[in-house]
Amino acid sequence: MKTPQERVRIFDTTLRDGEQSPGFTMSAAQKIAFAHALADLGVDVIEAGFPNSSPADFGAVQTIAREVRGASIAGLARCHAGDIEACARALSEAAAPRIHVFISTSPLHREHKLGMSRQQVVEHAIMGVELARSHVDDVEFSAEDAFRTEREFLVEVFEAAIAAGARTVNVPDTVGYATPEEIRDLFRYLRANVKGADGVVFSAHCHNDLGLAVANSLAAIEGGARQVECTINGIGERAGNAALEELVMAMKVRGGWYGVDTGIDTPKLLDTSRLLSRITGIQVQRNKAIVGANAFAHESGIHQHGMLKHRGTYEIMHPQDVGWAESQLVLGRHSGRAAVADRLRALGHVLDDARLDAVIADAKALTQTQHVVSDLDLLRLLDGDPSGGGWRITAMSLIDEGQHTRARIELSDPGDLHVAQEAQGDGPIAALFAALARATGVDFELESYEVHSMGIGRDARGEANLSARIGGEALAGQGTSRDVLEASAIAWLAVANQVLRSHASQRIAAFA
Repeated sequence: MKTPQERVRIFDTTLRDGEQSPGFTMSAAQKIAFAHALADLGVDVIEAGFPNSSPADFGAVQTIAREVRGASIAGLARCHAGDIEACARALSEAAAPRIHVFISTSPLHREHKLGMSRQQVVEHAIMGVELARSHVDDVEFSAEDAFRTEREFLVEVFEAAIAAGARTVNVPDTVGYATPEEIRDLFRYLRANVKGADGVVFSAHCHNDLGLAVANSLAAIEGGARQVECTINGIGERAGNAALEELVMAMKVRGGWYGVDTGIDTPKLLDTSRLLSRITGIQVQRNKAIVGANAFAHESGIHQHGMLKHRGTYEIMHPQDVGWAESQLVLGRHSGRAAVADRLRALGHVLDDARLDAVIADAKALTQTQHVVSDLDLLRLLDGDPSGGGWRITAMSLIDEGQHTRARIELSDPGDLHVAQEAQGDGPIAALFAALARATGVDFELESYEVHSMGIGRDARGEANLSARIGGEALAGQGTSRDVLEASAIAWLAVANQVLRSHASQRIAAFA
């Protein structure tokens, strides 16, 4: 069993550092919903905001403090009396409140930002910590731009903050300038030279300007840090913060190396990441570690062959450990015979060598115009039905009506049944999806929707990808066309056809 000293606290600042970055602003209601998700995930501290920055931020922090349990709730404050008093009021109903005070300490910041001497910085730090301690027991002190601060002055400031009552001291690499070796050495130096270091928790807050935030945070842990400050999906100022999901899984997968663990309920990582994407409207890149669409996806024939023999050949963790249902063998240009045959068997088709070779050749040809070959594509290649056993688009049109858009969609199915429906929406996509829902009788809430260009010049095509969660099951659809609206409709219909086939299978099973 691990000792308490080997537990690393997870301090999540998605709602403060993450939310204040361009493109990630959240409403008060969204911040409250996400705070509940963070508490459910198992983070130790939720930095809910900067209460004195705006009435909206104050109100959000206040509501989170009142409603959210299971984690400490922190508010950020400069070493200014007004900031600290605002924090105290906002956190007054929290079960476990923390006031997080900070002041810049580097020569650059002292001269150009604060206009203060070393002594003045120390005096403000002491005042900030003492005032915060008069309101709450749990006070964290941060030396902003600590990495570019003189080491002997950092020791002086931290000793003063600890003597004033700080229980956590944070060492931020505010501008993402450090390397792992330097960060590890700095934490070891501070823990060896700061009086009172044994009685406080040292914390790391690393930015990602050089792409080293996670590596630096892990190095800080090796140097003795027992709190890491991070964000879901790595959002934050400029290039972002250390990504919580990457840090947590690095500690979990490489526990034998780091000798530490966290209290995070890791199977909830994917859902928490997706919730943030839905709230902000900004998706993570496909190759993002842990939560990206490709994190447990394999297209290369060599890799797929290895995965079919033993999952451990190309995966170092179970997808279920972070919330994915399973690994994916994606059929694309680089896929091999074994993966295609395996996918066809899963769909109920065992082919002889000649027929399998023909399907593989057709699938390879298909990848010249689209990235991946879906199950629907395989079924089409088997029996010539373009819809793969479901509805297909025969015609669509959009009319701009000023404030709204009207979409008309015509569909047909393999039995030659035809339907046509119209719907109005706030834009072409909303109208198109509403018309499709009416025509098919299927409706669902999107989890994500992305459109991007494939190829360049005259051969370029639009590719749409969307995902939805229906009855606890995650479904995804993809569409490719020279027209991005048609690609979007094809992707939506791919999901709808999966739902309809599932319903049909359930009816057949019930009848049998």
